[in-house]
Amino acid sequence: MVRFVFFGGKGGVGKTTVSSAHALECSQAGLETLLVSTDPAHSTSDVFGQSFDDEPRPVEGYDGLSAMEIDPEQEVEDHLMDLKRQLGNQLSAAMVNEIDLQLEMAHQTPGAYEAALFDRFVDVMRDPEPYDRIVFDTSPTGGTLRLLSLPDLLERWIDRLMYKREKSIDLFEKAAIGNREPRRMAEGDPILERLRERRERFEFAGRALREDAAFYLVMNPDTLSIRETRRSVGTLTAADLDVRGLVVNRLTPEPDPDENGRGGRFLRDRVATERDRLAEIEETFDPPVVAAIETRVEEVRGDLLAEVADELRIDVARAGSTTDSPP
Repeated sequence: MVRFVFFGGKGGVGKTTVSSAHALECSQAGLETLLVSTDPAHSTSDVFGQSFDDEPRPVEGYDGLSAMEIDPEQEVEDHLMDLKRQLGNQLSAAMVNEIDLQLEMAHQTPGAYEAALFDRFVDVMRDPEPYDRIVFDTSPTGGTLRLLSLPDLLERWIDRLMYKREKSIDLFEKAAIGNREPRRMAEGDPILERLRERRERFEFAGRALREDAAFYLVMNPDTLSIRETRRSVGTLTAADLDVRGLVVNRLTPEPDPDENGRGGRFLRDRVATERDRLAEIEETFDPPVVAAIETRVEEVRGDLLAEVADELRIDVARAGSTTDSPP
């Protein structure tokens, strides 16, 4: 049974609804479940009618279900302050001022968002108790893919930095001591220790994402969403991440046979188009369609959330295999 389940997809396709529904069905199946929102829109509070923050909090009215919302802006700020504190203890005052300037500039770049969010993301994964299942309502596809590609990229980067740091220490010792016995500065070097900690962190993340996680992509029955999802499946698969299923959300309900007005004709044409696209998805994607969910008139919450949960053909015990039952 995997411990971590991720629902991704482009912005606006309904990830929050689907991830919330899956978290609900996991808790109803007896799994102590945590729902984690990393989406800046923070729609989880709207779904459950309750405010959440950076710490897990029980969802009122649902036994065995907790939720938390990670604030990306606050994570970037906390990440910056943590780096400043660490460097302030290791560098001279003159260097600290210059480093502060460089860090401020670096944290204005798009990558800072993913790096800071990734750190919080890993914190949750490294300390999963007391939860049997942690469900992530991830950010839109582009950000998610950059986030999930960080472990391999940063492991290689850190290896190079450690090599350069060890070489610089070795050269400094040789220059400073001449023929005397070296002081073995590398053994207690705080920067090397920090790099080793970071490498271990990224190694854990890569291992957990590949061995103990399942990924589902949420999409709408339109050309842009299909194209975006196809790219996402390819990218995740290339990274050896386990894409176990697709959720096609917001299908148009078919009108009653006696509805023959303009609205009825429009709906029938739209339904026909969407059914063609659904067939295309089922025929051309490797991951199976684990749910085809119709649009609701109202926002999905309460009893409607339970209805959506019932439509997800995901084996909760494994969070992976599709069942033979109809959607």
